[in-house]
Formats: sequence, structure tokens, C-alpha cells
Amino acid sequence: QADIVVASGMESMTNAPYLLDKARGGYRMGHGAVLDHMFLDGLEDAYDKGRLMGTFAEDTATHYQFTRDAQDDFALTSLARAKTAIEDGTFDPEVTPVTVKTRKGEVTVERDEQPLKAAPEKIRALKPAFAKDGTVTPANSSSISDGAAALVLMRRSEAEKRGLTPLAVIHGHASHAHEPCWFTTAPVGAMQKLADKIGWDLKDVDLFEINEAFAVVTMAAMRDLDLPHDKVNVHGGACALGHPIGASGARIMVTLLAALEKYGLRKGVASLCIGGGEATAVAIERIT
Repeated sequence: QADIVVASGMESMTNAPYLLDKARGGYRMGHGAVLDHMFLDGLEDAYDKGRLMGTFAEDTATHYQFTRDAQDDFALTSLARAKTAIEDGTFDPEVTPVTVKTRKGEVTVERDEQPLKAAPEKIRALKPAFAKDGTVTPANSSSISDGAAALVLMRRSEAEKRGLTPLAVIHGHASHAHEPCWFTTAPVGAMQKLADKIGWDLKDVDLFEINEAFAVVTMAAMRDLDLPHDKVNVHGGACALGHPIGASGARIMVTLLAALEKYGLRKGVASLCIGGGEATAVAIERIT
């Protein structure tokens, strides 16, 4: 057991390389295949080789009868919330500026760039991304993104000894897994298990962060758990901010903590789906 833990993650999807399988040992004969590492290790289903995660989002949209308009409406709301949070400074306390070197010199990135580059007026005209007559598009899905996030977990006694005031206490966590093809709905089971485990009624939770890997993931959770949209991803989600896979779990927790603080609320739940049919959920309570 540890007294202090740093939990962090980072992802640079834009730097994911292309791979030449078996090239290290040399080819005797035949063709080599160039593989996209981002697909191979992130965006393809591990159980159905070559099948992209977005095709399962299409299945989810069909199952729940989520129309293209409904998904686009959700994405537009996410984008509007994120843009507002950037422009009014809401995100400032949870963003650490990073200085990077470019061809034109050093540039300090102080705000999330992605939502500000989006063109809301073009969203409804985008072509489906995963099926010819589908409803899932680049806009109502999360996008290729880079990012990092970190949190410090500490025993209460250790915090008191160091004179630190915790932001929140973790009440519990839970995971859920079912068929890999339904990873999109696994957050529902994770949050239900979590609520049962700690004795919470989800109706009493003030805010939720449910990762928008695709709009249908969060929409399905809202429908199945009867969650009002004004409690879910109040500052936008991954449809607007992106989904840097290795960082998103920590990112949504950071955003949840900041939102509870901003609005003077107490109880929060963060959840995200995981490829392979899984999801995890964490319940926190802000210390006031």
C-alpha cells in the first residue's frame, strides 16, 4: 500500500508511427505491409481484427435508434460548452501551459486548441465515417488528439501531516465488462455497479463526466440511467476536446473536480468506456 500516488497519462496520437511488420529480421520473399500503429494499438477492436471501433458505434446508434440529427445535436452542444469554457476562462485552472518548439520558434500553448478550430456550421454536412449510409461522423465522434493529465492521490492522514487540503475524497470505483462489441454501453454497467457498491442513488449525483469516445456512448448512458444532460459533461466532452486515449481517464477526472469546485457542488461520477467491452467508473465528493 502507498501513502502517495501520482496517477497520470499522456497520448500523442499525431506521433503514432507506421510500422513495417517483420522488417527487423528481413524479408526473404514477398510483400511487406505497412501498418498504422494508431489503428493497430488503439482504434481497432482487439477481438475482431481490422474492425474499427466506430463501426460498433454505428451498431449502438441503430440499437438505440439515435438519429444522425440527434448525434449532431449532441456534438454541437458539446462543442458549444467547450468553446464557452475556453473563452470565459473556466478551463484555465485545470490547464498547464506548455511551451513547444516550432519552425517559427517557441510557442506556448495555453488553451485547448481543438474546439476553437471546429466549424459548427459544417457539422451537419459531414459524410459518415464508418458506413456509407451511417450516422456516425468525425464530428459526433472523438478526434485524433494529443494530451496529458495528472492527479495526486494521498491518504487523508498524509495530507493532514503535510498541511494539505484535499480537493475531494474518492468514495469508490467499479469496473464492468460484457461483449467486446458493446463496449459503447459498458459505462452503464460500471456506474450501476458503483452506485450499488457505495450506496449512492445516481439521481443524487451533482455532475457526471462520461467520456464521449462517440456521442452514442454518452447518449446511451444518459438514456439507460435517466441522466439529465445539464448534469453531464457540462463543459463539453471528447466530441469537442478530443480523446487522447492514454490521458482521457485522468482528464475527465480533472475536469470533474474543477466543475464541482466552480459550481459549489459535491458529488461527482466519472466514467469511460474501454475497448474490449469494458468500462470503469469512479465516485468522488468534493471536500467543502
